[in-house]
Amino acid sequence: MNWREAFWADICKRFGVVKSEDNLHIRNYKLVEHENMHTSKIFKGEMGYLGSYSNQKPPYDTKNPFMADLSVNYNLCSQDSDRVVFHCEVDVSKARIKYEPGDHIAIYPENNRSLVEQIGERLSIDLDKVISLDCIDEFSSKKNPFPCPTTFRTALTHYVDICTPPRTNVIKDLAQYAADENEKAFLLKLSSTEGKNQYNDWVVKDQRHILQILEDCPSLQPPVDYLLELLPRLQARYYSIASSPKIHARSIHVCAALVRYKTRAGRPAEGVCTSWLEKMIPSEMDQFKIPVFVRRNQKFRLPRRATVPIIMVGPGTGLAPFRGFIQHRAAIKREGRECGENLLFFGCRHEKKDFIYEQELKAFEEEGIIQLYTAFSRDSEKKVYVQHLMEQEALKIWELLENGAHIYVCGDAKHMARDVHKQLLDIIRDYGKMEQTDAETYVIGLENSFRYQKDVWS
Repeated sequence: MNWREAFWADICKRFGVVKSEDNLHIRNYKLVEHENMHTSKIFKGEMGYLGSYSNQKPPYDTKNPFMADLSVNYNLCSQDSDRVVFHCEVDVSKARIKYEPGDHIAIYPENNRSLVEQIGERLSIDLDKVISLDCIDEFSSKKNPFPCPTTFRTALTHYVDICTPPRTNVIKDLAQYAADENEKAFLLKLSSTEGKNQYNDWVVKDQRHILQILEDCPSLQPPVDYLLELLPRLQARYYSIASSPKIHARSIHVCAALVRYKTRAGRPAEGVCTSWLEKMIPSEMDQFKIPVFVRRNQKFRLPRRATVPIIMVGPGTGLAPFRGFIQHRAAIKREGRECGENLLFFGCRHEKKDFIYEQELKAFEEEGIIQLYTAFSRDSEKKVYVQHLMEQEALKIWELLENGAHIYVCGDAKHMARDVHKQLLDIIRDYGKMEQTDAETYVIGLENSFRYQKDVWS
């Protein structure tokens, strides 16, 4: 917000323009209501092409996802764990979708239907009304903000993000629809430069989404079409693929942790996609389809030569792409071909509760496919993490790096990846007998030659 304010102030000064104090709210779209429209002409959640979910044709991508059968979905953690990690298998046998270990699968989720119903009730709208938002800006190339015609229900379920805390520009534009002057002043304060700290506290830190703002400001009654115009699009969620096509050519595996918690304000919050997946447990009676496509990830690839050693560091669900890597190398070794060493550093809180894919990894270890190093941070008085395991195997890591090994890190960017990076620098500095700056240069060389690759998130 600060840089935008400074930017426009400088622009006005540079060109001698006096900034208007009027709060102008320029609409880019107009609401068109449709009566008696045939259902074949109404978007029902498709991302780009009308009817594409019922008449599937490749190629499958962001505007044309494949409606895949969710064939398997179960919890990898024990019943007494406070965590839930799903193992999902997505059937792509009819789509001819190709993938490689390290790629991502994109899933288009649906918003919580209860939230959609509550927004409809709060704004007194008929959610099943068929509408279009048509562009009225003659200079815009975008005809609609999302696929139209559709219903309010579909727009709120599939097309707009109703769970992310709204940005200041959205709050500012909505403020004019607060009948109570105190509420209007409060919302305008939140959206101002002076109210930045209050916005961070009340909206960001308290994780208030749009329904909660409407609930906390009872006089706020924006037109639903304007709300749909202001809210950002609901984005696909990307997950590291947890399988190899050498073993699972007809399916793509996903490993995802359920996100559910209470906000600082004491309200329940949950991940849009994982809470949606949680409800879909396939059986003979219940079948589910989800919209997916594959995103190539050229920056997280196995070495072209299978004889090159690899070092994998992936605690928690950071294990996901490495499951694909290990399956891939296992298939190569079972073909009788030579394969390099595969080191896996894995960690979780409790061995008995959260050790995902435990039996599978131990079987790979017994087969001689991997060398497995595990850290269970809550099972001992002193917390042990993957970077501590790396420190214990420092000499082996250094020798492998000197022999051309590739090192991969997947998982939390804020803490784990930073700590692993520091440990890697320490290993190179100490065992390479280098100064700190030389160790940093060595790591940069690994990165530039694609021998040090990360797939991390915050």
